[in-house]
Amino acid sequence: MTVTETRLQAPAAPELTHREILEILVGLLAALFTAMLSSTIVSNALPTIIADLEGSQTQYTWVLTASLLATTVSTPIWGKLSDLMSKKLLVQLAITLFVVGSALAGMAHNVPFLIGARVLQGLAMGGLMALAQAIIGAAIPPRDRGRYSGYMGAVIAVATVSGPLLGGVIVDTSWLGWRWCFYVCVPLAIVSLVILQRYLHLPLNKRKVRVDYLGAIMISIAASLPLIWVTFAGHDFGWFSWQSALFVGGTLLFGILAVVVENRAAEPLVPLKVIRERTTALAIVASLAVGVAMFGSAIFLGQYFQIARGYSPTEAGLLTIPMMLGSFLGSVGSGQMITRFGKWKRYLIAGGILLVLGLVVLGTIDHTTPYWYVGTGMLSMGLGLGMMMQNLVLAVQNTVDVSEIGASSASVSFFRSLGGAVGVSVLGAVLATRVKDLLIQGVLAGPGGAAAAAKLQDGGSDGTSLLDVNHLPPQLAELVRQSYGDATGRIFLIAAACALVSLIAVLFIKEVPLRRTVAKLDEPIELD
Repeated sequence: MTVTETRLQAPAAPELTHREILEILVGLLAALFTAMLSSTIVSNALPTIIADLEGSQTQYTWVLTASLLATTVSTPIWGKLSDLMSKKLLVQLAITLFVVGSALAGMAHNVPFLIGARVLQGLAMGGLMALAQAIIGAAIPPRDRGRYSGYMGAVIAVATVSGPLLGGVIVDTSWLGWRWCFYVCVPLAIVSLVILQRYLHLPLNKRKVRVDYLGAIMISIAASLPLIWVTFAGHDFGWFSWQSALFVGGTLLFGILAVVVENRAAEPLVPLKVIRERTTALAIVASLAVGVAMFGSAIFLGQYFQIARGYSPTEAGLLTIPMMLGSFLGSVGSGQMITRFGKWKRYLIAGGILLVLGLVVLGTIDHTTPYWYVGTGMLSMGLGLGMMMQNLVLAVQNTVDVSEIGASSASVSFFRSLGGAVGVSVLGAVLATRVKDLLIQGVLAGPGGAAAAAKLQDGGSDGTSLLDVNHLPPQLAELVRQSYGDATGRIFLIAAACALVSLIAVLFIKEVPLRRTVAKLDEPIELD
């Protein structure tokens, strides 16, 4: 169906029934689940992958960072294109790219090839995240969108925290092997492609496509520089060095240039008039912290359970079930309540409080903390993430017209991904530094401490061998476990500080009644 529209008119399309919406959601969420799964499924499998491909510690980091970086820089581009072109065509293109990237990653014969395939996966993930939200925003009025957004939030949260579990099971299954961490995503993505071809039919905006290429370049550089900086800072050069100054200065310069370009562009990738709106601006601030908690928790909790507590990859995944359960309940439950009563701010505030409390609890763990205590922190954090993630997008979508739904939704996803990517890199750097300090302290306290500590410090840039705790001498293995366990709490305290900023941001968001139409109308809408 092709319908001409202007910015002030809604497409003359019949409202979708609940069944039609669910048919679209099945395909959409299947694709989104596989995309989000691919971002965390390698976390437990990565030590095995890097060892098999004979990679370095720097390459270890880049396998994770490359896909997050590609997702971050591509999200606003996909979002803007969805306002100008067929959303169906774009989501099919993103799924196809994801299938190709996953297949190539599974066939990788060296780490650089794997990193390249992960970049392709990341580009597709950025598209799927932006387009899924844009399609829901274009098909469902905000007043009814809560429960459907809740399903999406639950899928994202469950995929994020279940990825390490599935990756661990695959690695621990001898007849599969780590390559199936990538192959396993392909069948479901193909199924989603078929479903969307059959059921996804949305009005098409007949608008001239004017892609803001210069803005895309500026935004990509401004987003990439801090990620590259935090990846290498403290490892290849100091945090306070001329190299760091160049990265920070370059980020500020290209950030300013991006604002100037977007302010003058006819079709900006990130509409500044939308971002300047109070609800969107505060939602972006809150999303940064949500990204840190969502991506950081999945990666570092798995590492904590494996290295500090001695569990297998499969067991480490199973132990994160409280966080998975909390994410599911928080997302679906708040979505259903928002649809029923029309109020949404209270769930953002409750989610922010639970997120802070959960991260504070996890910030006090060490290598001897009982599991019930860790599980309590994970459950609280999961509930908070579930209540906040998609409801922040809903709050923003409610303030814009359907003609800008893609760009506005992608803006929130962009900053959430940026927060996650930078957060993972920064928290990883803090963890590595703290572990190294604790190891040196522990070695110094033992026999031959000075010489052993000097040797450890000289080889501290390559921690791969220390991650393989089961093959270390017993005394050193125990010291490594203690160091990782005692260092993990610090990174969750940092995440808790970010979550506190998020809570403050949602406290100042103004609750606007959810409209009952897809398009934004001029007349005010009152709550029941």
